[in-house]
Amino acid sequence: MSNELIFGFHSIEAILNNAPERFLEIYALKGREDKRLNQVVNEARKFGISVQFMQRKALDNKANGEQHQGIIANVKAARAFNEKDLDDIIQRETTPFFLVLDGVTDPHNLGACLRSADAAGVHGVIVPKDKSAKLNGTARKVACGAAETVPLIQVTNLARTLRDIKEAGVWVVGTAGETDTVVFDANLTGPMAIVMGAEGDGMRRLTREHCDELVKIPMVGSVSSLNVSVATGVCLFEVLRQRSAL
Repeated sequence: MSNELIFGFHSIEAILNNAPERFLEIYALKGREDKRLNQVVNEARKFGISVQFMQRKALDNKANGEQHQGIIANVKAARAFNEKDLDDIIQRETTPFFLVLDGVTDPHNLGACLRSADAAGVHGVIVPKDKSAKLNGTARKVACGAAETVPLIQVTNLARTLRDIKEAGVWVVGTAGETDTVVFDANLTGPMAIVMGAEGDGMRRLTREHCDELVKIPMVGSVSSLNVSVATGVCLFEVLRQRSAL
C-alpha cells in the first residue's frame, strides 16, 4: 500500500479520529504555539505517532505549494472502495442516498462535493476510475474531514453501475439544464442517486441515458451555470429537505 501526504487540521484530525493506525509521521511548524496544534500533537503522541518539527521553508517545500496550515502528515493510503462496497451499502441502508460525479476532474471540486455529501447524509460518492479527480491531499484538505467519513466508490464502468443500482431499486436523477423539471418539484424522497456532470460538458451520453429523470436548478441571474460543487450542494440539500419533511 502506498503512502500519501495529508495537509491541514481538518483532514489530519479526521484520520486521527477514524484511523490513527494509518499515520507514519507528522510534520509540524517549529515555533508555532497554539491550542489546536498542541492538541493534534498531543493526540498523535498518545498513539505513538512520531512528530517532527520543521522550519516554515522546509514545511513549505514538503507541501509542494499546498496550503498546509502548519501541519502535514505522512499516512498510509486509505483503502479504495469499489462496486462490492456499493452493493453492501444498498443492502445495509433502508433508503440509500448516493452522489454520482461524472467527469469531475478538479480535486478542489471533488473535495467540496465530499464535504457537501457528508453534511447532507450521503452514504457514498460514486466516480468512474478514469476521467475523475483523485482523492489526493488537496481534495482531502478541501473536504475538511469528509473524505474520511464518506466512501468514495470508484467503479470501472459508470453506465453499468447506474444500471445495476437501478435494478436494486435506486432512482437515478441526473442534472441537465435543458429539462423542464425543476429540482425543487421532483420527488426525491426514496432510494436516490443524484448525478452531476462535469462543468461545461455535463453528463456523458451513456450516463444521461441511464438516468430515470432529469432535473435542473432554476437560474434567474445573468450567469448560465453554477460551479459543480455549488450545484451539488443545492441538489443534495433539496433531497435532505424533502426527506426531513416526511
